Amino acid sequence: MSEPRNSSESGFESEAAPEPPGEIEHDKQGLDLAKSLAGRLKGMSPVKPAKRRRRPRIDGAQISSARPDDRDPQKLTTTLGRLMRDQGWEVDVAVHGVMARWPAIVGPEMAEHCKPESYQDTELTVRTDSTAWATQLKMLAPDLVRRLNAELGEGTVTRVNVQGPHAPSWRKGPRTIRGGRGPRDTYG
Repeated sequence: MSEPRNSSESGFESEAAPEPPGEIEHDKQGLDLAKSLAGRLKGMSPVKPAKRRRRPRIDGAQISSARPDDRDPQKLTTTLGRLMRDQGWEVDVAVHGVMARWPAIVGPEMAEHCKPESYQDTELTVRTDSTAWATQLKMLAPDLVRRLNAELGEGTVTRVNVQGPHAPSWRKGPRTIRGGRGPRDTYG
């Protein structure tokens, strides 16, 4: 024998069981109230939710969004790269990097006798410790310009200004004479 599908088939009726649709009675006063409210609201526009007031933007500040933007944490290399590009420091930083790797570029023997001093307007100034090394470097200057441009980018260095060692100055001291020709015959 099959089991009953619901409680009414089994013969047990629950108190909360709904009555068939035709037998439901409504409270006349509540039904009239609901109809009158529905009639009034029918002619009105739908109620819009209250808008939240946004705080005013200060100095053009943007509101946060789901997409990444400049206000999110950035990598240090990205930030420094942007700073160098905005300030126009890219070439100067690259040249100083070359100056730091000077022995690898010109070789250890030449790096021992000559040092880069400054870089200005595509001209690199190199100081040597003797006039012999200055002459040697002047002959190798075109090759050095080629190597530097390979490292830094074409046209970054157009000229290498080679300077010899610092010579003593005879213009200083308590016994200098204006218009004098220096110590010429004082050595012997």
